[in-house]
Amino acid sequence: QAMADEPPKTGRSVLEKTRAETREPDRYSVILLNDDYTTMEFVVEVLKHVFRKSEEESTHIMLNVHHTGVGVCGLYPFEIAETKVDMVHSIAREKGFPLKSTLERE
Repeated sequence: QAMADEPPKTGRSVLEKTRAETREPDRYSVILLNDDYTTMEFVVEVLKHVFRKSEEESTHIMLNVHHTGVGVCGLYPFEIAETKVDMVHSIAREKGFPLKSTLERE
């Protein structure tokens, strides 16, 4: 006879069941959009400050934005991606630039 405080025997432990039900959250790309007014230097600074990119990585992404119209800054869970988009808009507005950012589900 099982003791009252023992979990029922189901063949699967609680840990196994939890792992089976856990899935990775959706990831979102944060994308910078080109415009005719925001300076390349400012875009590089935003990439370094908001997205923690190196000088080299920031320059590469900025050139993608400049040449193709868009540049992917990184992949994040929704709340983090949304916060980064808001930060880009806030910093750009503060400095008088029309830099826009968006997010797309991967």
